[in-house]
Amino acid sequence: MQFGLRKLLSLLGAFFLAWLAVKLLLPIFSPFLFGAALALAAEPIVSILTGRFHLPRSVCSGIGVSITFVFLGAIFLALCAFALRELKRLYAFLPDITLTAQNALSILRGWLLTLSQKTPESIQPLLHSRIETLFSDSTALVDQSVRSLLGVAGNLVSKLPDNALAAGTTILSAFMISAKLPDLRQLVKKRIPSQRLEKLSAIADRMKLALSGWLLAQLKLSGVTFVVLTLGFQLLRISHPLFMALLVSAVDAFPILGTGAVLLPWSLIRLLQGDSAHALGLLGLYVTVSLLRSILEPKLVGSQLGLDPLVTLITLYAGFQLWGIGGMLLAPVLAVTAMQVLPERRT
Repeated sequence: MQFGLRKLLSLLGAFFLAWLAVKLLLPIFSPFLFGAALALAAEPIVSILTGRFHLPRSVCSGIGVSITFVFLGAIFLALCAFALRELKRLYAFLPDITLTAQNALSILRGWLLTLSQKTPESIQPLLHSRIETLFSDSTALVDQSVRSLLGVAGNLVSKLPDNALAAGTTILSAFMISAKLPDLRQLVKKRIPSQRLEKLSAIADRMKLALSGWLLAQLKLSGVTFVVLTLGFQLLRISHPLFMALLVSAVDAFPILGTGAVLLPWSLIRLLQGDSAHALGLLGLYVTVSLLRSILEPKLVGSQLGLDPLVTLITLYAGFQLWGIGGMLLAPVLAVTAMQVLPERRT
């Protein structure tokens, strides 16, 4: 493994700078970064309008950004409408889901207590006490999970004014950046020497290649997972197969968790409830998805990124410690980007 001290220090430095940027700068400049992304997304439309109709740049920017914003907003609203429709259906079954989880925990508790009675009498009181404590906390956990979901919804509603201000700033900055984009490009060319600009351009190309390869691979894997789960849930006659497949696919997108975080406990609950057919079906679905990912992932991800397993483990842990669950997604992307930017050492 050709991973020298210089690369390791550079990678750690990249993580520190990313942590500093996320901690201090991102809360302030995030609307302007999204505005710049929106302006760049609208640039093809703006270029067509300025080239064919010879309209002023400001007018073309206004039209192009508006069209792009409406298009992206329509996609976002369509996804939100689909999610709300499925959540509305799921909400009607929420009491049943809570009751099912509590019943499953009660069945598991009784099963473990029965097993504990077959152990030596000297340790039976200790095992009995531990089991009762465990399932007392687990029952409270179900109720706490439901309350947490409602609390998240209330928190989102309370932050609507701040989100509206950030959205307005994003849109205004997109109009302004799009209108001044040619001037900004000329300013960059004047301020940065041509040789350094070429190096930065090469680095940017490598970053785009790494990020696009990683994102494309993850999208393909998530798409395969979603299709297989949807078909499997339909065969098992699971309620709301599309929404459940989307939910499990979203969990699967997080590193370390995977589909087993949902399908294995779900299969166990079904087994304890005496529904062995659904339990075996969910277990078989988990095995199928895991096998497909194990076959496809090395071809889709490994060949494009080439991250060492130890480096991957370090980045996942560091990302979780720095930014939580979201950092587990950000850290591999940052590591891949850093590895693409850093020059290879030839031996």
